[in-house]
Amino acid sequence: DNIERAIKNAMGKDQSDYKSMTYEGYGPHGIAVFVDTLTDNTTRTVADVRSVFNKFGGNLGTMGSLAFLFDHKCVFTFKKKDGLDMEELILDLIDYDVEDEYEEDDEEGTITIYGNPKSYAAIQKHLEECGFEDVGGDFTYIPNDMKEVTPEQRETLDKMIERLEEFDDVQTVYTNMQPEEGE
Repeated sequence: DNIERAIKNAMGKDQSDYKSMTYEGYGPHGIAVFVDTLTDNTTRTVADVRSVFNKFGGNLGTMGSLAFLFDHKCVFTFKKKDGLDMEELILDLIDYDVEDEYEEDDEEGTITIYGNPKSYAAIQKHLEECGFEDVGGDFTYIPNDMKEVTPEQRETLDKMIERLEEFDDVQTVYTNMQPEEGE
């Protein structure tokens, strides 16, 4: 009976029952941590996230308390077309709040652009109307200032991130920890 009820309950969950929440705080060694979640039970999720912060000697902050340390952006990666004039494309996209800096991956033949998250739908529509392939879009937090950590500190922080990512509700974990060489 319990199993059947659990299956019915899970199948009956509507996407609208899920809520996107971002938790932020300081992990060990003063590293800022943002945790993006999608949950049907915010009480459970905040308890899970808080328990990991506590276990690793960090502390969960209030919403918005670390927002100044990260820029929230939308990011799109798409296949580069032959003869593409990037300056012209960027000028078109500036109207949609896209930054004039972009990343080009010659090996993959792709371009990555960053913009205002509020303009996500408009940017995506414009790229599709221009016929770009593999328009993959997402949201991200980009740290304004990266912090150096020792290998021992990195190991502790990696364990904390891994523990957070084990929760089904956790979508992505962002930090302002300097990436390892070669990452």
